[in-house]
Amino acid sequence: MNRRNILKTIGSGIAAMGVIPLMGSQKQEVFKSNKLKGNINHSVCKWCFNDMSLEELAKEAKKIGLVGIDLIGTEGWDVLKKNNLISTMCYGDLEGKSTRSLTNGWCDKKFHDELISNYFRHIKLVADAGWTNLICFSGSRRNITDKQGLENCIEGLSKIIPLAEKLGVVLHMELLNSKIDHKDYMCDNSLWGVELCKRLDSKNFKLLYDIYHMQVDEGDVIRTISENHQHIGHYHTAGVPGRNEIDESQELYYPAIMKAIVETGFRGYVAQEFIPKKNDKIKSLARAVQICDV
Repeated sequence: MNRRNILKTIGSGIAAMGVIPLMGSQKQEVFKSNKLKGNINHSVCKWCFNDMSLEELAKEAKKIGLVGIDLIGTEGWDVLKKNNLISTMCYGDLEGKSTRSLTNGWCDKKFHDELISNYFRHIKLVADAGWTNLICFSGSRRNITDKQGLENCIEGLSKIIPLAEKLGVVLHMELLNSKIDHKDYMCDNSLWGVELCKRLDSKNFKLLYDIYHMQVDEGDVIRTISENHQHIGHYHTAGVPGRNEIDESQELYYPAIMKAIVETGFRGYVAQEFIPKKNDKIKSLARAVQICDV
């Protein structure tokens, strides 16, 4: 199961916190309050919890203390506003499906005309709704070299960034692993992504640094974040291996990662994007938020 298979599924799950143990050396510590510290703006990716409606998720998100929900298109924005939540990472509308494609992206010029048309519309939709962040993808290589793919991305994105700058929308290209989940995806390493940011040279173009994906493909997470934080506008989480809970069952120690993020001065959003395998999915999400709340 991955995002590509569930992108159009509506749902996600969260619940109020009860007694929640912390991971690592402090895993026996008991949390008796769901009050968050305020150093991290917490969110969750809707697609990972496909057994709840967006309305249900929104209500539970408020109980946990989340500020919003990730990867929501126009079809769900009214629900978020109704529940006083933010679309922390937007899609546009379902009509412009190319903006949701992880394979047909900016590194391949044959998709540029469609992408440019749809992103012009989506940038305006995001701005009109009062949101800020809009996701984008490099797409698959299809035998295109990394150098040529970089040039193609620059050529295409340069045509829509002026509108994003004018309307205050920030485009985020997601870093995804090509080792396990997204074979042939071009933006699969931070060096390539950072170079794209440098070449585009716009405060309205950033990377979505997915901690799970980058641990799979390159590791060295904390140093990479610390040295390149100015090019990172958003974070996703999940456990490694398996993309499941971020508790003591996996190899990443999220309190240290979150501490490194806070130390960079980051004030954006961190969205949980793990696929729960435990029976109580709501408790898993609540615990993950508490683990990341440094």
